[in-house]
Amino acid sequence: MKKIFTLWLLLTFAITLFGCKEKHVYENGEVYVYNWGEYIDPEVIDMFEEEYDIKVIYDMFETNEEMYPIIEKGTVIYDVICPSEYMIQKMIDNNLLQELDKSKIPNLSNMNREQMNFMSQVDKGNKYAVPYLGGTVGILYNKTLLDEKNLPYPKSWADLWNEEYKGEILMQNSVRDAFMVSLKKNGYSMNSKNEYEINIAKNDLVSQKPLVQAYVVDQVRDKMINGEAMLGVIYSGEVLYVQSETEGTYEYKYVLPTEGTNVWLDGFVIPKNSKNVDNAHKWIDFLCRADIAKLNTEFVTYETPNDAAYALLDDEYKLEGDIVEDYTKNNNEIFEYLGENIDALYNDKWKEIKSE
Repeated sequence: MKKIFTLWLLLTFAITLFGCKEKHVYENGEVYVYNWGEYIDPEVIDMFEEEYDIKVIYDMFETNEEMYPIIEKGTVIYDVICPSEYMIQKMIDNNLLQELDKSKIPNLSNMNREQMNFMSQVDKGNKYAVPYLGGTVGILYNKTLLDEKNLPYPKSWADLWNEEYKGEILMQNSVRDAFMVSLKKNGYSMNSKNEYEINIAKNDLVSQKPLVQAYVVDQVRDKMINGEAMLGVIYSGEVLYVQSETEGTYEYKYVLPTEGTNVWLDGFVIPKNSKNVDNAHKWIDFLCRADIAKLNTEFVTYETPNDAAYALLDDEYKLEGDIVEDYTKNNNEIFEYLGENIDALYNDKWKEIKSE
C-alpha cells in the first residue's frame, strides 16, 4: 500500500509538471494540507474531493522540526497540519494556531475520551487539536536472527548498549527520540531540563555509537524487512507493516522497554494564517468520520483514537497486548515542549554526539 501511495504521488506530480488540464473545476475552493509522509490512505483524499468539491493540495514532511520553521515563517501557507503533541504545545505557546470551531466538527463525538484527555496535557481544553493517530516507541527485534546467533532478546533500553549487538542496532535519527532512549535508560524523565542529566544521556549516546549500525528514521522499517539489522528503535505502527512484509521469512517481536517509553499522539490543527478555514474544518471532520478513520488506520497501521472506527476494524489492526500499553503504565511519558533554551541545549548536545 505504501508503494502504491508513492506511485500515486509521482503520477500527481507528473500531471502537474506537464500541464495536463484538470477535467474537474472545483467550485468550493481548495485546502492546503501538510502531513507526515505515508500518513493517509490516498483514496481518502479522492473521496474528500469528490464529496465536498474541494481541491486538496497535499504536501509532506518527515519530522516535526522540519515542519515547524515553515509554519513559523509562513514560507508556505497551509490550512491544516498534523504535528505531534509536543509540537502542538510549542505552536500554541507561540501563537501559531487558531482555536477550532467545534460546531463544524460534529464527528468529534467519535473520539475516545481518554485520548482526548491525553491530548489535553498539551492542549488545555482541547481547543486547538483533534487527535489523528498515535502509538508508542519501542524496540523491534528479529527473533529469527537472534536465535540463530543464540543472542538474548532485548527487554530494556539498556540492552541497546550490549556489546553482543554491535553493528546490529538501528537508532532513530531524531534529537528527542535518541535522548529519550538514553534518559529513560538512566531513570530520568525524557522531558528532563536538568543539564547534568542531559549530559549523562549525551555521554551514553556517544559511548553507544560504535555499536550502532545507523541513525535512521523511515529506513528502520526497510532495513529490518531486509534482515540488515537485528534490533531497531521504531514506532509501534511500523511493526504490523514489517511483520506483513516478512511473513514466512523472519519472525519479529516488539517490546516496550522496562524503563518506560514515549507514548505519542499526532493531531490536526489549523494555523493562524490559514486562508481556507471552513475547508480546513471540513477536512478535520471528514477524517473523524468512522469509515474514513478506519481506512486511514488500516493503511497507516497506527493506533486510532477514534472509537467508532476502532469498532469497525478487523482484529489484525487492533494494536493491543505487547504493542500498546496503558498511557499511565510503567513510567511512560508524553513529550512536552521544553522551551527555546532547553530545545537549543538538546540540539547542541545532539550535534556533539554526531560529530564525535
